[in-house]
Amino acid sequence: MSGLLGPKLTLARAVGRVSRLRGGGGTSLPGKLLVRLDPAAIGLLAGRLRRGSVLVSATNGKTTTAAMASSILERAGMSLVHNQAGANMAGGIASTLLAAAGPHGTIAGELGLFEVDELWLDLMISELHPRAIVLGNLFRDQLDRYGELDTIAERWATAVHGPAAEQTALVCNADDPLVADLGRERPGVLYFGVEDDSLALASMAHAADAKHCRRCGAPYTFDAVYLGHLGHYHCPSCGQRRPSPTVLARAVTLEGVRAARFQLTIPEGEAEVRLALPGLYNVYNALAAAALAVALEIPLAAIVEGLQSTKAAFGRAETVSVAGRETRILLVKNPAGANEVLRTLALEPGQHDLLGVLNDNTADGHDVSWIWDADFELLAGRVRSATCSGTRAPELALRLKYAGVEPERIEVVDDLAQALARAAVDDEDEGGRRPLHVLPTYTAMLELRELLVRRGEANSSWR
Repeated sequence: MSGLLGPKLTLARAVGRVSRLRGGGGTSLPGKLLVRLDPAAIGLLAGRLRRGSVLVSATNGKTTTAAMASSILERAGMSLVHNQAGANMAGGIASTLLAAAGPHGTIAGELGLFEVDELWLDLMISELHPRAIVLGNLFRDQLDRYGELDTIAERWATAVHGPAAEQTALVCNADDPLVADLGRERPGVLYFGVEDDSLALASMAHAADAKHCRRCGAPYTFDAVYLGHLGHYHCPSCGQRRPSPTVLARAVTLEGVRAARFQLTIPEGEAEVRLALPGLYNVYNALAAAALAVALEIPLAAIVEGLQSTKAAFGRAETVSVAGRETRILLVKNPAGANEVLRTLALEPGQHDLLGVLNDNTADGHDVSWIWDADFELLAGRVRSATCSGTRAPELALRLKYAGVEPERIEVVDDLAQALARAAVDDEDEGGRRPLHVLPTYTAMLELRELLVRRGEANSSWR
């Protein structure tokens, strides 16, 4: 029973310590055990948080959005319980709460900030009765696990309109048709979006997802396409159109793989934001975090300071030194995310050295056919070398060949450590001034991090 929670916390912590001593990490295991011992544990521990909980979910960018939100909220003086290591299913969230729980019903934090896996959002809403929910985007990802986008959208719709979310502030991306629809029948929804026609793409990518109106089924007309299927749209059949956002980004400037800046508009006023993170996708992440802060009544100054102070989480445009060479790690896990990384790399001058690591483990999705919807053609003529590794390295090499990369510039090295060592060599560039860009899928990113931590070339912390 829940009244005996104390001994269960002790047992779960002990299992976590044993797991870490054995090299197992223990990020989610103690939480998984705790939930098995007491299915109500997440709700009971979260109930100790004086300011409640806020949830962040999206296909792409939830870790970075949560990191940005954390930076903002901490500058506003809030102490957080945050699953910053990215363990975003029930076990990881339970482990985070377990680590913060103290004796006699106490907890080391006043507000819970949890990024949540798309398929776990409905369950976490029912457990946490959150104060606010941020819905960033829905892109095609891991079809063997998630199914089609409409499946997730329906689950989200049921959850955000259910009794556990009746008092919840809802923050939605106006530029994503599927996400925007979730807030149409709720009062007081806070929308965010981009207003900058200079960013509009010439046409929608062939891999774009949400192209049809969910109300009448007719194709949307897109007046501007910014990223995947994100943009400005309207339905010529029933008249449904993009909601007007309250939190806006204007005058966006993308500075290659290093930075981005934009003019942020919220009800309180306007300010320029300079992100130490690249790409339009991080502008969207910043808008999502800023909109959450607005929903929580955080002042503009703290929002700007928090966004500008956010540093890259591991694998999300983080820069490390490998064998003395500047190495940038850019996570790719689905067509939309990969295309934005490639689009960002295309802004960088000169030729590129790439290390692509393609895995097909469960957390990546066993179906890797998505790489054929990633527009590697954007860089094909500017690839000096491409080292391919991972469990599906030959498929990646084949994709690069068909994209137009010359075969003699492509090398397959199955072992990740050997691939990294090979890719880091830069005989033609004196002083190693040309950076290496590493494009790993999710589990490959975790393997790479473990490798670099062992070598002392990455911090053991996730932040």
